[in-house]
Amino acid sequence: MRLATLRHQDGTRAVRIDGAAAVEIAGFADVGQLLRHPSWAALATAADGARFDTPAADSTDWAPVVPSPSKIVCVGLNYRTHILEMGRELPEHPTLFAKYPEALIGANDPIVLPPHAADMVDWEAELAVVIGSTARNVDEQAAEEAIAGFSVLNDVTMRDYQYRTLQWLQGKTFEGTSPFGPVLVTPDEFELGAAIRCVVDDETVQDASTDDLVFSPAALISYVSHIVTLNPGDVIATGTPGGVGHARKPARYLVPGATLATAVEGIGELRNPVTSAH
Repeated sequence: MRLATLRHQDGTRAVRIDGAAAVEIAGFADVGQLLRHPSWAALATAADGARFDTPAADSTDWAPVVPSPSKIVCVGLNYRTHILEMGRELPEHPTLFAKYPEALIGANDPIVLPPHAADMVDWEAELAVVIGSTARNVDEQAAEEAIAGFSVLNDVTMRDYQYRTLQWLQGKTFEGTSPFGPVLVTPDEFELGAAIRCVVDDETVQDASTDDLVFSPAALISYVSHIVTLNPGDVIATGTPGGVGHARKPARYLVPGATLATAVEGIGELRNPVTSAH
């Protein structure tokens, strides 16, 4: 099953995507609100609300699939290829940091670079895991059962702000810079091993397999759940593979006029123009 949050003239609505048709899940303004209902899967499967054409792949009608998660937990250094390119050893434990909901944008929304942080803007294609039931102190088997589905996220990063201190948060959560979507795909229709790619101006800069993760989605959910309760709609961004701009020689960054495309096979693609704030 594929779920999405679509914009319309009066706000947003949660829908089930049935190929060329989008079916409204009546009573739910977005996928996050839907996931907070204990019977969300049955409700989404049975939904027979208003039917309309699925927006075009490049439409700005696609909102962030979960617009306001209570938590966005991000994982650094979780692809073997990326760890090696950064000159580090494989970690014993996940490296975690946070992102705030204000950072999220839709699948085709512009990434607007503020003038004070526009010089070292990097891409990080990521597989996102969305939580479907409360997880607290769970083992990996229970963690698997807590997964609502998977989506695509780009953890666009201001490297100059990130490396001002040893703490990464300030470079990772600039408002309106992290595309997330276009859909949530339930676990029965997705498995690790799918390709993950990032393309900047038609040049492929990241190309890897999602089974290159050091810590699996279930392992990450279990680990985080021993620190804080994960609620339905919460998001874990599972890390990025090799190919980020900061690790290139010479380094390469996003600039106004560029287009950033992020895709996970079997889920979909984000395609975001990069612009500057005026």
